[in-house]
Amino acid sequence: MSREEELAVNLSEVRSQIPPKVTLIVVTKTFPLSDVEILYKLGEREFGENRDEEGREKSELMPEDAIWHFQGRVQSKKLRSLVGWSDFIHSLEDLKHAKKINEISQSLGKIQRVFLQINLDENERGEGRSGIAAEDMPDYVSEIQSLQSIEIVGLMGIAPLNRDPRPGFEKLARLSEKLQQMAPSATYISAGMSGDYKQALEFGTTHLRIGSSILGTRSGKV
Repeated sequence: MSREEELAVNLSEVRSQIPPKVTLIVVTKTFPLSDVEILYKLGEREFGENRDEEGREKSELMPEDAIWHFQGRVQSKKLRSLVGWSDFIHSLEDLKHAKKINEISQSLGKIQRVFLQINLDENERGEGRSGIAAEDMPDYVSEIQSLQSIEIVGLMGIAPLNRDPRPGFEKLARLSEKLQQMAPSATYISAGMSGDYKQALEFGTTHLRIGSSILGTRSGKV
């Protein structure tokens, strides 16, 4: 079976489980540009990357209608590059980063669309997971809404490890409703990966971030 046939079969299987209204982001981190090109040929347009350098390099070589989602840890020194190529940043959790993104976006003449990353661990930061504590979300939203070149489009969350993901996704759905009271257009929920996307669909996720179910076992760094 060729690589294109392999990806087509895997993609078809995943697509068959996803309602048409849900956005599939194919997470192509560590996979070669050739795989992204095959996926594009198969009709995919939304791609996810976790490293700035890799995302920038791939985005520069793909057609302009490809949409790029950054979902890795945001680093201050990478922000100018990141804002330059990413259409969506899924992992904003720091107000200092938000202010810097706003400045860079203004200089580039763009509006940077962002998801606020929420910590879904029961004990919040006890396990070192990134994200904003649920009770802090309103303050973050108020601060970011004062910035003219950032648009909050929704929330992102990663389910706790080695536990039923449903309580985390339910929490994210409740917080999404709360967010929409402050920002009515921020309706997106970025939740669900290869191991838990079916559970995420039960709680209204709008954006799935799926890699290995489509591309297979992760390779080394490109």
